Amino acid sequence: MTSTSPRDEVDTGVAAVSYKDPEAPRLFAESLRRTGFGVLRDHPIPQELIETIHGEWLDFFKSDAKHAYAYDKEKQDGFFSTAVSETAKGSTKKDTKEFFHCFPAGRYPAEVSDAAKRYYAAASALAAELLSWVEMHTPSDIRARLSMPLPDMIKDSPQTLLRILHYPPLTGNEEDGALRAAAHEDINLLTVLPASNERGLQLLTENGEWGYVPSDHGSLVINIGDMLQEATGGYYKSTTHRVANPVGESARRSRVSLPVFLQPRSDVVLSERYTAGSYLEERLRELGVK
Repeated sequence: MTSTSPRDEVDTGVAAVSYKDPEAPRLFAESLRRTGFGVLRDHPIPQELIETIHGEWLDFFKSDAKHAYAYDKEKQDGFFSTAVSETAKGSTKKDTKEFFHCFPAGRYPAEVSDAAKRYYAAASALAAELLSWVEMHTPSDIRARLSMPLPDMIKDSPQTLLRILHYPPLTGNEEDGALRAAAHEDINLLTVLPASNERGLQLLTENGEWGYVPSDHGSLVINIGDMLQEATGGYYKSTTHRVANPVGESARRSRVSLPVFLQPRSDVVLSERYTAGSYLEERLRELGVK
């Protein structure tokens, strides 16, 4: 039976690793293998940059300017309101969130600085390094399944996505059972996520319990997506996670989140069943956004 109430004492097994530790590549890959998640401390992405993005994009989401960038259903870029937000696979309720999709060639609001673009570049470069760590510590028979080295799959990919998420304060009028982000797995190879300004990210353990992912201020949370699971024949598993509704004072505050979803180029072969393009298309239709 799956426990629906997370407890602070649930041990998720996720390792928090210093980027500067000589053993970081091995420890990080082992954490991903065990739990689907890893946490990176002392990383090269400046915290001041993250905080700048949080502040100016929160102002953007509070303004009417966002509506001038209504999302393009085919290109999947622009502003997604709560009315067109995702419905997680297997769920019947829309997530209580709004967000903006930033692609390399997509639209970008004139009302904010280029801070998010600089973060996108830095996170993408770091992700390529992390993928090389993963491949380095993957058994040779699993590596042999890959159609190309993992970092090469995302090189110059126009599909890699920065999603700037805004979870509005809760009003008490939300649909019964709706969460900020219902239980789901990510689609891509890896997701890079700076610790948010408000706690809420939880993963489902092998014991069927929800536990909080360690997310100390200034750290990065990295998790496996379904495409890496597909490419490695399940050696690395895409772990179910969610963003729970806060309680108390936190419920009256906005939550901003900056995941970068590392997507391979569309023509990259993941397995005998899928290219990255065909896999992504299938999942977007399941989510109801295409």
